[in-house]
Amino acid sequence: MFERVSAEESAALEALARKVRNELAAAGLPVLSPGLDPVLAGGAEVDIDDGADAAGGVFVAWQASPRLRACARRAFGLKQLDEPVLRHSSAVGAAMMQAMAAVLASAGFNVEDARDEYRPQQLRVLAGPSSKQQPIWSIRDDELALPGWQDTPAGGAD
Repeated sequence: MFERVSAEESAALEALARKVRNELAAAGLPVLSPGLDPVLAGGAEVDIDDGADAAGGVFVAWQASPRLRACARRAFGLKQLDEPVLRHSSAVGAAMMQAMAAVLASAGFNVEDARDEYRPQQLRVLAGPSSKQQPIWSIRDDELALPGWQDTPAGGAD
């Protein structure tokens, strides 16, 4: 019987997935919205497996453009295994996995290859940066101050 993680653990997985999506978007990568039909777009896909087993966690995959996926699917379906699109599609996936792993590691995430036959070319996100650590891209206090703007001194005198 399939068991899910507790509500608290599920919330932690959701928070980690949100941080991953934000970090990949900050790097300039398109990030697929949860529930978006994959026929419509390509980009980083962050998935949560909330099973209470070793296969659960937060996973990151790369979805190439719908056109590249359709070409690869067609070649594979026709058993045209020597078609260059199959090699290229695989190379794109591998390159994007390496790039996303490097981006996430630089931002303080702990990631590894999913090592799961059901999740080929995917990353497993083991942990994110400390909740006390603000993302590198967050708005800083000095960005909120307008240059040359000063509060009027008390009493109206300069």
